[in-house]
Amino acid sequence: MWGIIPAAGEGKRIQPLAFSKELLPVGVCEIDHSRRPRAVSDFIVERMVLAGASKLCFVISPWKHDILRYHSSGTEKVSIFYTVQPRALGLCDAVFRSEPVVRSGEEVLIGLPDTVWFPLDGFDKLPRKKFSLLLFPVTQPERFDAVLLDDQSNVKGVQVKTRQAKTNWIWGGMKLPGSEFRELRALWDRRGKQDEYLGTLINAWIAEGRNVLGIKAGTSYLDVGSVEGLYLAWRRLESGLEELVSQELFR
Repeated sequence: MWGIIPAAGEGKRIQPLAFSKELLPVGVCEIDHSRRPRAVSDFIVERMVLAGASKLCFVISPWKHDILRYHSSGTEKVSIFYTVQPRALGLCDAVFRSEPVVRSGEEVLIGLPDTVWFPLDGFDKLPRKKFSLLLFPVTQPERFDAVLLDDQSNVKGVQVKTRQAKTNWIWGGMKLPGSEFRELRALWDRRGKQDEYLGTLINAWIAEGRNVLGIKAGTSYLDVGSVEGLYLAWRRLESGLEELVSQELFR
């Protein structure tokens, strides 16, 4: 199983920083009986590894060599690969930079490295071999991709950063078969690579008669890519509500 982590964004909402926003310290972890800060990107790595990902692909910009240095070369449990997005051309462009390494018979997880969400096993709530979105309730859905469902949990549409969104449920994680990931990339190509956000591309996918499931299994979602989100994440983790996971996952 692949985990794809698009980490090439410029982080304009939280600049200036002396390092990549994906390395913002959020919470702490304990390794060899000593405590150290956790980078926010550790959280999506942790959740993907728990869900069974054995290969992670970070998509980075040319100047984000600090991410490569921090996450190093992986562990016995997970191999980490890197690909480069030369210019900031949107989330779709970043995600599909990993498409050449994904085989049709594999499964793919997609998650954002500047977020902290719960439950820890959220990816496991998504069905296998189906294109599905992990949904979370938020108070400001207009800042995200709000997802409309029918009574059978099929996605009817995605409202991308829409004022007065019709639902407060947003997607924060994604699982799909490698074959559909490659087909989604092909659709993006046919549309002239005009889609910046995955939400508009998913709308086009659905318009072609394809199915996507939305699973309301998320309990909380924190966007650490802004000063307000970073503050809320620190408060949440300091409150003792963080589910602690053995660092054996990463050795």
